[in-house]
Amino acid sequence: MLELRDVTYSYPDGHRALAGVDLSIGAGETVALLGPNGAGKTTFVLQLNGILTGGGRVSVDGLEVTKANLAEIRRRVGVVFQDPDDQLFMPTVAEDVAFGPANLGLRGAELDARVDEALEAVGMAEHRHRAPHHLSYGQRRRVAVATVLAMRPSILVMDEPSSNLDPAARRELAEILRGLDVTLLMVTHDLPYAHELCRRAVILDAGRIVADAATSLILGDADLLAEHRLELPYGFAVPDPAA
Repeated sequence: MLELRDVTYSYPDGHRALAGVDLSIGAGETVALLGPNGAGKTTFVLQLNGILTGGGRVSVDGLEVTKANLAEIRRRVGVVFQDPDDQLFMPTVAEDVAFGPANLGLRGAELDARVDEALEAVGMAEHRHRAPHHLSYGQRRRVAVATVLAMRPSILVMDEPSSNLDPAARRELAEILRGLDVTLLMVTHDLPYAHELCRRAVILDAGRIVADAATSLILGDADLLAEHRLELPYGFAVPDPAA
């Protein structure tokens, strides 16, 4: 579904954010991308839909990320940003969700069906006529997910999905994400959330993949976490996968 080969990226000031990343994610996988601040995670995500392009090769479901393919790549790679207000700008929830498919040329009943499908998937159908800025933060995040789902992406990329959510909203979002039939890449510092939702975890540090294994194995390695400035909350115990 997603393949990166020797992907590099340097910013104009010379800072090298990615230094030869190789990674493959299969269809239907749930993968957590972990790493300390400054590891290159944001740069990594922006490579996936062509917002940034560096060296190496990125392909999504067999289609290479190039300028000629950007429209289709951005349909296939749905990115939900950390702040939902970065994605919600229309007068109503339904109009926000319709915006992407409408830009693809969908109209009428087909567009309405796409909006209904996405809002039902995130449990926000009853709020379709409300102004997004009148919703709670957790509700706005769910609508942001719906705006991406309406494009029927091949892979859903979530940037810090649990940030600023109260416990109930955090749980509700987890239930929604578990119910989606989509490949999931979750960028997060929330290690328990990664454990809850992702079977596989990857650690990116200094622009390189330094670990790639089952999430329970990575989170159970205290020395590995400490080496890359990652910490579990006090009292959180990773279940033994062999138990």
